[in-house]
Amino acid sequence: MEKTSFEKLIVYHLAEKLADLSWDIVSKWNHFQKKTLGQQLVNASDSIGANIAEGAGRNTMPDKRKFAVIARGSLYEVKHWIRRAYKRNLLTKEEITLFQDILKELTPKLNAYINSIRKREKQ
Repeated sequence: MEKTSFEKLIVYHLAEKLADLSWDIVSKWNHFQKKTLGQQLVNASDSIGANIAEGAGRNTMPDKRKFAVIARGSLYEVKHWIRRAYKRNLLTKEEITLFQDILKELTPKLNAYINSIRKREKQ
């Protein structure tokens, strides 16, 4: 089966990696922690890749950019929930490092992806 355009993007694979890490960590929390903060973290993490994929399926560059920008909003939301989880002693320093490693790579790549769409819009 041939890959769709979004499945070829490094930024999409990094979003998947972040979503999988969020899932793996949150799945170990207790019921209350999962239902409050955990669900928010997982949903925001999943939303990054989902919006990249949805934007890739749109016909116009403005639509593609719109969904990429929504993905960036979800990325920032993930950062918020990670901060809350750490403050509430739900994440270890090692888990924070795992998140930071992905975020350090994903954030600039997502910004570059948005900028590349903007450049194509102007052509």
